[in-house]
Amino acid sequence: MDERRCPCGSGETVAACCGRYLSGEAAPPSAEALMRSRFTAFAVGDESYLLATWHPDVRPPSCPIDPQTRWLYLTIVDVLDGSPFHRGGVVEFVAVYRDADGRGELRERSTFERVDGCWYYVSGSHR
Repeated sequence: MDERRCPCGSGETVAACCGRYLSGEAAPPSAEALMRSRFTAFAVGDESYLLATWHPDVRPPSCPIDPQTRWLYLTIVDVLDGSPFHRGGVVEFVAVYRDADGRGELRERSTFERVDGCWYYVSGSHR
């Protein structure tokens, strides 16, 4: 069992948080949980999880993860809908990283859709 803190910033261990989603043991129950697990997938280099959680209508053929980028932490700025009782949701976040050019941040407002009980990433607009 993985006792490291989850990269998503929840304060939980990887095993108690996003690890169960990445392993397929459970499905994220909300758009925010999916957003956090996708950040964790970027942080640990899990391209297959990223592709599996991308909405099938807009999923790219691949999602190469830059091994030179280290994802440091995630801050959730705003959440609109995205609960198990919604069909859609929006999560605005700031993801901080370090790459060859130094420290940077990605600000995005992402949209999610729930299909047959599973949440999928649809699109994001950078801020």
